[in-house]
Amino acid sequence: MTTHTNPDALPQATHLGRTALRVTDVDEMTEFYRDVVGLSVLNHSETRSVLGSADTPLLVLEGDETAPERHRSGAGLFHNAFRVPSREALGDALARVQNHWQLAGASDHGVSEALYLTDPAGNGIEIYRDYPREQWPRSDDGTIQMGTYRLDLDPVKAAATGQSTVPAGTDVGHVHLEVSSLAAFSEFYVDLIGFELQASMPEARFVSAGGYHHHLGANTWNQRSGPVDGSGLSWFELVVPDTASLAEIRDRTADSGYPVTETDEGFSVSGPDEIEVRFRV
Repeated sequence: MTTHTNPDALPQATHLGRTALRVTDVDEMTEFYRDVVGLSVLNHSETRSVLGSADTPLLVLEGDETAPERHRSGAGLFHNAFRVPSREALGDALARVQNHWQLAGASDHGVSEALYLTDPAGNGIEIYRDYPREQWPRSDDGTIQMGTYRLDLDPVKAAATGQSTVPAGTDVGHVHLEVSSLAAFSEFYVDLIGFELQASMPEARFVSAGGYHHHLGANTWNQRSGPVDGSGLSWFELVVPDTASLAEIRDRTADSGYPVTETDEGFSVSGPDEIEVRFRV
């Protein structure tokens, strides 16, 4: 594991905002993310649904009945990871999944406890809670050591309180992408945008701001070779703490050759594999 020192590193308070999925059935997907994941429906129409925690939007479902299935070679989403603030909330999530859906896996990563499942359209989901940061295992050079170990579900089950929705404080902790090139991923998200490399493996990279274990993951495990397409990931959002930081990122990306579009809240960039990243304060 190595740490990348970047003179243009993102501010420590940088975090992820909303993620958006292109879906063919807004109603079905809204019900799933409400009943199984436990998000609250904040806004809903025939073509668009916004779900979140308390009054904070986390997930946007964009309806497109004609969207084809994601091509097997297309880059895009590996999973959206919703971070809950306690083991009690993770226990409630486990109960919802086991009562209404199917758990695909569970892992202790040394830095977190994680549950895995797949939505009705095949999009990956992680629901997790972090261990206290001071407990994260580190190597001699200070870098974070994440692993994948069996998670004992009994203490998680025992912590459940019976809540049907995620508590306030739940957010999008990270987004994990399937990409066609780890080199292009690193050049864009680390060298240009300003994330710092936390972990590097032969077929995966994990990057973050502010010393977090990872805000973004990327892998080439399924050998995706084409741009994002069809249903699935539409965009995800990066939130920075001030307008100066936003302007610095805009200036860097404007000279990068990647398409930049102004938005009402900031700007968006079509990055590697044509994955859209939105930036705002």
